[in-house]
Amino acid sequence: MIGFVISMPVHAADPPSTFDKACEADPNSVICKNSDKSGENTKKFISTLSNTLLFILGVVAVIVIIFAGIFYATSGGDPNLVKKARDTLLYAAVGLIVAISAYAIVNFVITRFI
Repeated sequence: MIGFVISMPVHAADPPSTFDKACEADPNSVICKNSDKSGENTKKFISTLSNTLLFILGVVAVIVIIFAGIFYATSGGDPNLVKKARDTLLYAAVGLIVAISAYAIVNFVITRFI
Protein backbone atom coordinates (compact mmCIF):
# COMPACT_ATOMS: atom_id res chain seq x y z
CA MET A 1 0.00 0.00 0.00
CA ILE A 2 2.85 2.39 0.78
CA GLY A 3 4.35 1.89 -2.68
CA PHE A 4 0.93 2.58 -4.19
CA VAL A 5 0.60 5.85 -2.27
CA ILE A 6 4.18 6.98 -2.85
CA SER A 7 4.35 6.19 -6.56
CA MET A 8 4.20 9.26 -8.74
CA PRO A 9 1.94 9.46 -11.80
CA VAL A 10 3.48 9.79 -15.25
CA HIS A 11 1.48 12.03 -17.57
CA ALA A 12 2.25 13.58 -20.92
CA ALA A 13 -0.08 16.43 -19.96
CA ASP A 14 -2.41 16.94 -17.03
CA PRO A 15 -6.02 16.45 -18.07
CA PRO A 16 -8.47 19.18 -17.10
CA SER A 17 -10.10 18.61 -13.75
CA THR A 18 -13.81 18.05 -13.25
CA PHE A 19 -14.08 21.57 -11.87
CA ASP A 20 -12.45 23.03 -14.98
CA LYS A 21 -14.95 21.17 -17.16
CA ALA A 22 -17.84 22.39 -14.98
CA CYS A 23 -16.64 25.99 -15.24
CA GLU A 24 -16.41 25.70 -19.02
CA ALA A 25 -20.02 24.48 -19.15
CA ASP A 26 -21.42 27.12 -16.75
CA PRO A 27 -18.98 29.90 -15.80
CA ASN A 28 -21.61 31.54 -13.55
CA SER A 29 -22.06 28.51 -11.31
CA VAL A 30 -21.43 28.70 -7.58
CA ILE A 31 -18.27 26.64 -7.97
CA CYS A 32 -16.72 29.05 -10.47
CA LYS A 33 -17.73 32.45 -9.10
CA ASN A 34 -14.87 34.64 -7.89
CA SER A 35 -12.38 31.98 -8.83
CA ASP A 36 -10.43 31.31 -11.96
CA LYS A 37 -8.99 28.12 -10.44
CA SER A 38 -11.80 26.53 -8.42
CA GLY A 39 -10.03 23.16 -8.52
CA GLU A 40 -7.03 24.71 -6.78
CA ASN A 41 -9.28 26.28 -4.16
CA THR A 42 -10.96 22.94 -3.58
CA LYS A 43 -7.58 21.21 -3.27
CA LYS A 44 -6.42 23.80 -0.73
CA PHE A 45 -9.63 23.50 1.31
CA ILE A 46 -9.61 19.69 1.40
CA SER A 47 -5.88 19.62 2.11
CA THR A 48 -6.20 22.13 4.95
CA LEU A 49 -9.18 20.26 6.39
CA SER A 50 -7.43 16.87 6.27
CA ASN A 51 -4.22 18.33 7.77
CA THR A 52 -6.20 19.91 10.61
CA LEU A 53 -8.13 16.72 11.33
CA LEU A 54 -4.95 14.63 11.25
CA PHE A 55 -3.30 17.03 13.70
CA ILE A 56 -6.29 16.85 16.07
CA LEU A 57 -6.43 13.05 15.85
CA GLY A 58 -2.68 12.86 16.45
CA VAL A 59 -2.96 14.97 19.59
CA VAL A 60 -5.89 12.88 20.86
CA ALA A 61 -4.00 9.65 20.15
CA VAL A 62 -0.94 10.87 22.07
CA ILE A 63 -3.12 11.85 25.03
CA VAL A 64 -4.86 8.45 25.01
CA ILE A 65 -1.48 6.69 24.82
CA ILE A 66 -0.29 8.68 27.83
CA PHE A 67 -3.44 7.74 29.75
CA ALA A 68 -2.92 4.08 28.81
CA GLY A 69 0.61 4.29 30.22
CA ILE A 70 -0.72 5.82 33.43
CA PHE A 71 -3.38 3.08 33.68
CA TYR A 72 -0.70 0.44 33.17
CA ALA A 73 1.65 1.98 35.73
CA THR A 74 -1.09 2.30 38.35
CA SER A 75 -2.66 -1.12 37.71
CA GLY A 76 -0.70 -2.70 40.54
CA GLY A 77 -0.58 -6.03 38.74
CA ASP A 78 -4.37 -6.44 38.64
CA PRO A 79 -5.03 -8.48 35.47
CA ASN A 80 -8.27 -6.62 34.68
CA LEU A 81 -6.59 -3.20 34.89
CA VAL A 82 -3.57 -4.38 32.89
CA LYS A 83 -5.91 -5.70 30.18
CA LYS A 84 -7.78 -2.38 30.17
CA ALA A 85 -4.51 -0.47 29.77
CA ARG A 86 -3.31 -2.75 26.95
CA ASP A 87 -6.65 -2.49 25.16
CA THR A 88 -6.59 1.31 25.46
CA LEU A 89 -3.09 1.42 24.02
CA LEU A 90 -4.06 -0.95 21.20
CA TYR A 91 -7.15 1.09 20.30
CA ALA A 92 -5.16 4.31 20.29
CA ALA A 93 -2.52 2.80 18.01
CA VAL A 94 -5.13 1.36 15.63
CA GLY A 95 -6.94 4.70 15.56
CA LEU A 96 -3.71 6.49 14.71
CA ILE A 97 -2.97 4.03 11.90
CA VAL A 98 -6.50 4.48 10.51
CA ALA A 99 -6.13 8.29 10.66
CA ILE A 100 -2.80 8.20 8.83
CA SER A 101 -4.24 5.84 6.21
CA ALA A 102 -7.24 8.12 5.70
CA TYR A 103 -4.89 11.08 5.29
CA ALA A 104 -2.87 9.17 2.68
CA ILE A 105 -6.02 8.19 0.78
CA VAL A 106 -7.35 11.77 0.79
CA ASN A 107 -4.03 13.12 -0.49
CA PHE A 108 -3.91 10.40 -3.17
CA VAL A 109 -7.40 11.32 -4.37
CA ILE A 110 -6.61 15.04 -4.33
CA THR A 111 -3.45 14.67 -6.38
CA ARG A 112 -4.91 12.20 -8.88
CA PHE A 113 -8.49 13.33 -9.42
CA ILE A 114 -8.94 16.97 -8.43
